[in-house]
Amino acid sequence: MTGSDYYIPAAVLAIALVVKSPSFWHTWHSPMSKSIFVILASSAAGFVFGAPPTIERVNRVTGVPNISALIVYCILSCLACGSLVLLINWRGGAEETVRRHTRLWIAATAAVIATFCVLFSLSDVPIEQQRDFDTFYANTPYVREMIVLYLTAHTATSVVVATKCWRWARELRELQAAWTHWGLIILVTAFGLTLSFALLKFMAVGARWAGTDAWDPLSTDIAPPLAGLGAAMTTVGFLLPVVGPRLGSMWVSWRAYRAMEPLWRALEPFAGPGKPVRIRPTASLEIRAMARSTEIADRLLNLAPHLDTSHREAAERYASSHGCTPDAAIIFAEAATIHAALVAADAARVPASGRTAVAVAVAVDPSAVIPTRVSGTNGLARLSIQFSNIHRSGSPVGADRSESN
Repeated sequence: MTGSDYYIPAAVLAIALVVKSPSFWHTWHSPMSKSIFVILASSAAGFVFGAPPTIERVNRVTGVPNISALIVYCILSCLACGSLVLLINWRGGAEETVRRHTRLWIAATAAVIATFCVLFSLSDVPIEQQRDFDTFYANTPYVREMIVLYLTAHTATSVVVATKCWRWARELRELQAAWTHWGLIILVTAFGLTLSFALLKFMAVGARWAGTDAWDPLSTDIAPPLAGLGAAMTTVGFLLPVVGPRLGSMWVSWRAYRAMEPLWRALEPFAGPGKPVRIRPTASLEIRAMARSTEIADRLLNLAPHLDTSHREAAERYASSHGCTPDAAIIFAEAATIHAALVAADAARVPASGRTAVAVAVAVDPSAVIPTRVSGTNGLARLSIQFSNIHRSGSPVGADRSESN
């Protein structure tokens, strides 16, 4: 792996950290927010300090050969601890139990990091090793123990987290919690990769203990990419249940916003004399969809005097006779009635002013004002789709009722 193989994912993680900084600032009291921050920060730092160019620079600046190895060990231990703490708080349970387990893992990680520092300070590692520190010093006193402790802790953490995530994922699959379920599946894969990383390192170090360096490529060539991919997937797995629902909501709002456009445009002559709703360029998709649905509702209110009750009832009977559910039949009937009203209004050359059109209709027959039975963003999106189908076919009878069935 070259320097760019480390720095590119580090930059992506750093961007994610910056984007979520406001959220961290406002919810810093939450253990989950702190854990996510630790995971993102330690993942980015792990990639940065694990890159060969950074290793060389840190060793030169500090004047301590191979101190980068100690730094990387400590960073990855923080990543493992953050993952465990987040998983504990994510799963929930009795508050005192969650707090006790969180403190236990933090204390254990602090003890491991302190032991790393003590063992490294007692060791003698004068020759810089940017890629094969573990195997090169596998038989060196104190460093040998530090390597074993690091790999043992890494293995134990990977097994514990992967096992817990797998069990929880199976439970959530039955509850249909999709985002969390897939996040856990990704975490199982991620910690399976980190477990493979530790086992490959162990095999290469064990081979050195046996007096051969034939297995060194397992540690220097195969294990690092697995660790990098595992760290990236760990971040994705923990963020997916947090970001996923928001992305899902945005996607639903965008689809509704786009689906309402045909009806929104068709009703433009009945927009009324008021100024259109002004939407800020930075407004969310949810706000845009809500504003469009409000405009459609207002325009339908202006169109209401032109709607024909008998036409609506006939269209609803037609839809029901062709197998539509009651809800779908209402959507079809409303779309057909709106389409007929717009065609009639256009044929009569109703003035474009919504105020004029409504005033004339009400003066002729006030009892003709009937409200549209469909409302809400999703309801109006379905109504618009059905209206578009009817408009394309030119007749309600020939309309594609795939939306209504």
